[in-house]
Amino acid sequence: MELDFEIDKITESIENAQTGESLDTIVLPVTKADLEAVAQKNGWIFDWKAEFSKPEHQVYKLVTKKEPHTIQGLVSLKKMEDHVFMYLIENAPNNIGKGKKYIGVCGNLTAYGCKLSKDYGFDGVIAFDAKTALIPHYEKTLGAVHLGGNRMAIFEADAQNITDKYF
Repeated sequence: MELDFEIDKITESIENAQTGESLDTIVLPVTKADLEAVAQKNGWIFDWKAEFSKPEHQVYKLVTKKEPHTIQGLVSLKKMEDHVFMYLIENAPNNIGKGKKYIGVCGNLTAYGCKLSKDYGFDGVIAFDAKTALIPHYEKTLGAVHLGGNRMAIFEADAQNITDKYF
């Protein structure tokens, strides 16, 4: 699956889109209890219940310390032999479009993938498949490298830059 996520801004956390207030965030594993809130009937695009059921995939949620029970975004990651692969990433429906509540959600979750990769001893390297039209966007905003086809990767130096911003 090709990822279609917006990096609206690399922030030091996530920011209130109207006020610019920066909020402290926490990335936590998704629980079975979270799945009802992130159902497609609630405006989410991906089937997170199906993603959660894949034992080799780790699904994480981003919440703010102010609103710890409100999921702002999700990411699905898998530990590979020498990197972390990002399968899915999604902003909560309220963080999409002109009236979005927060900016920086997908940047924060991507940084978490880099942090997890670093924790595994992979120097922060992550890979993902991007929609063709977004390849230049990810090169510019994340420092991602186009490897061919739709595959992209974020290597050590850029992974460190992103991780330093968020963590």
